Amino acid sequence: MKTIAFFNNKGGVGKTSLVYHLAWMFADHGVKTLAVDFDPQANLTAMFLDEKCLEELWPDDEHPDTVYGAVRPILRGIGDIAHPSVQMIHKDLGLIPGDLGLSRFEDKLSDAWPRCHNRDESAFRTMTAFHRLVQHGAEWGAELALIDVGPNLGAINRSALIASDQVCLPLAPDLFSLQGLKNLGPTLREWRAVWAELLSKAPAGLPMPKGAMQPIGYIVMQHGILDSRPVKAYKRWMDRIPGVYREAVLDETITSLPLVVQDPYCLSLLKHYRSLMPMAMEARKPIFFLKSADGAIGAHIEAVKSCYSDFQKLAGKIASFAGIAFN
Repeated sequence: MKTIAFFNNKGGVGKTSLVYHLAWMFADHGVKTLAVDFDPQANLTAMFLDEKCLEELWPDDEHPDTVYGAVRPILRGIGDIAHPSVQMIHKDLGLIPGDLGLSRFEDKLSDAWPRCHNRDESAFRTMTAFHRLVQHGAEWGAELALIDVGPNLGAINRSALIASDQVCLPLAPDLFSLQGLKNLGPTLREWRAVWAELLSKAPAGLPMPKGAMQPIGYIVMQHGILDSRPVKAYKRWMDRIPGVYREAVLDETITSLPLVVQDPYCLSLLKHYRSLMPMAMEARKPIFFLKSADGAIGAHIEAVKSCYSDFQKLAGKIASFAGIAFN
């Protein structure tokens, strides 16, 4: 199984919606997919599950020995998670739900990272808890895990990224996303290098993620949305993306730069589909599954088809990087 994290330390670019739609697209093409919500805000979980299901996952009067969501066993100090609560959304799509209490795990992970240098087995078990959750959660036959994480460079995301083979970087064509890339790239390389060193100190017999965290490209979100920005300003940020990605994320020396539309590291330019998103949220389905009964009529029908085509192409590219068949 391949694990791919979607990560940017700048929020509000549409990352969670991207993971949601990709998970459905892969499932629609017969790829057994596990969506994993490691964002303490649990927005991906809220997109998949209705309020009744969420109340069952996060009851106010839960018994202390009851397991809900992805992280309750970790929060209670259980060292090995044998049966995470996987919600089957579709025969080819499962979800490891998030948990609003995940933020309480941040201090545990921060404390465990330096203790791994001392070959502390309990520290390694804490650092690899997310990895074990994903592996156990995929036992129903998942070929691909798509991991959604929060917009920060904290200890929770470090542990989630360690559990990832590859990383996709969603971003918007603006100053904040480019500054985010400048922070993210060096941090990602540091995490990768330190974890590679720590692997030699890990206790024998404990399953360890490789922590490859290999960047496979970026996805420009909200493409074409100018809002109040002048066209020249919008183009300015678009033109800078290939260079910043190479410098900050790949640590490459820049010689000549392609335009974004010609950049092999650009996986997709995704439109916002602003008018269709509220409709999709109300129907509790991806934009590209909307029907006339959901209100997608007239010009919306073409937008729905365009959305399906965009995500189909993007999923195909990601599958090729992951070595997964996608037809």
